[in-house]
Amino acid sequence: MKARLLAALAPLVLLLATPGSALALQVNENYRPQNEFKLEPWISIHVGGLDLSINKAVFYVIVAAALTCGTMVWVARRMQARPNRVQIVVESAYTLMRDNITRGNMSDSMAKKWFPFIGALFLFIWFSNMLGYLPLPTNTEHTVNIFGAHIPSLALYAATANLSVPLALTLIVWVSYHVEGVRAKGPLKYMKSWIPAGVEGAARIPIFFIEAISHFMRLISLSVRLFANILAGHLLILFMGGGLVVLLNLAVAGSVVLGLITGTIAVAFFVLEVGLIATLQAFIFATLTAIYLGGAVAESH
Repeated sequence: MKARLLAALAPLVLLLATPGSALALQVNENYRPQNEFKLEPWISIHVGGLDLSINKAVFYVIVAAALTCGTMVWVARRMQARPNRVQIVVESAYTLMRDNITRGNMSDSMAKKWFPFIGALFLFIWFSNMLGYLPLPTNTEHTVNIFGAHIPSLALYAATANLSVPLALTLIVWVSYHVEGVRAKGPLKYMKSWIPAGVEGAARIPIFFIEAISHFMRLISLSVRLFANILAGHLLILFMGGGLVVLLNLAVAGSVVLGLITGTIAVAFFVLEVGLIATLQAFIFATLTAIYLGGAVAESH
């Protein structure tokens, strides 16, 4: 299959590489898709050596938090004995967060305590991911004129596409489950629980250090998984949604043909990201949070 695909693409590659061809590739110095993720300060705020400037990432964090709180308050005030379509969707999401994510990975007592946090975490990440796929202006080099007000371009961006936001959420989760483990078992017993049951003798020492390293690796895996998936999705959409044509600086005939191909692929990526990846990444992050919290207080490893 791969051989047939390469054989089909070979004529196009040769045509693009042929000097003097109408489709010959040229270097385009103007198109910079990575500029979508530059964080230029909108409002500069410096307190001593600390940079507290308001930029695109901060704005998206605020919007995602406001949507999380505002939507749930709005829905809570409109609950009815006979649910409408919106309430059915909300109750389905509530059941997913309560029963599948939270209760499915920890005891009932822990679930009652941590469900509000895990539910809020899931919704915040979901809203943040979905905001990144709104069809907003994508020219980050200039401001956008909206009713006479010149505001910075928002473009295809999400707070979770900046590593600092997933890392901050991960640190909260990481500290929380360690604190829960120490509270439930005490410091020494909690650290002993890192060693799987059945490991005896000298093997306990290397296993303990491996488990300790794995706990620190969770900081990387949990944060980078969310960040990389959202960032990669945005880059693919930007690149395939006409960006390849601009980047290659093709002639008109070539840009039309290649634009149709890459545009179709971009739409497919968009549907996949909105329909699956945005929700899936929020689900994975919240589920792993519940697993870590439940495992920290569990009797066995």
